[in-house]
Amino acid sequence: MAVGHNGAQQRAGKLLLPVLLCAVVISLLGCTGNGAGGAASTVAGPATSDPTEAALLAELDRKFENPQAHYELARLYHKSQNWTRAEYRYNQALSFEPANKPAQAGLVKMYIDRGEPASGEQFANSYLRQAANSVNESLKLAAEFQKVGLDDYAFRGLRQALEVGPDSFEANKQMGLYYLSKKDSAKAKQYLVRSFELNPRQPDVAMELGRLGVVVELPKGTDEQAAPKQETKSQS
Repeated sequence: MAVGHNGAQQRAGKLLLPVLLCAVVISLLGCTGNGAGGAASTVAGPATSDPTEAALLAELDRKFENPQAHYELARLYHKSQNWTRAEYRYNQALSFEPANKPAQAGLVKMYIDRGEPASGEQFANSYLRQAANSVNESLKLAAEFQKVGLDDYAFRGLRQALEVGPDSFEANKQMGLYYLSKKDSAKAKQYLVRSFELNPRQPDVAMELGRLGVVVELPKGTDEQAAPKQETKSQS
């Protein structure tokens, strides 16, 4: 009987051990699960406000007439397709800085993305007219159009810059780079050669021409620092 009793105890122990282990595991998982569940809900749950948006709004609370803050907010809303807020912020940026080229290009792009190409065309034409008497302003606007993927308007801005200043080395350079981005080597070479003729102290242009198979010689003493980066004088 003693042996039978001991055998029963052993069998009971074998049965209880998995039960106890399961209880311990469930207890541990329960504790861990609560913690992990809390963390997961924090990550996956909707944020009350975007940190960048909050920072920009705080900046505008401090100084509402900040065109850059309005523009950055417009970009955020544009990206999330919050068209009403994006339009409002682009317009606020332009009300405080009418010549703000990134905001101009952004507003045109917003109308096109919103499915209003006619409005985009109207505003693009208006901004191009505003820049029509200046090589630099036309180039700046063209660059911003290109940044937001509006290549047709970028080309119009570059063409306008060349119409205002046909002997502008910067305008010829930018047109050459535009054609280079479009894989049109012949036209790229044409404008880059002209730019280099107008100003041979352009190592970047010399490099691109070299890649196109055109051998040019930089003036002695020319380096990256000595090369002019942008013309500042408007031409008419």
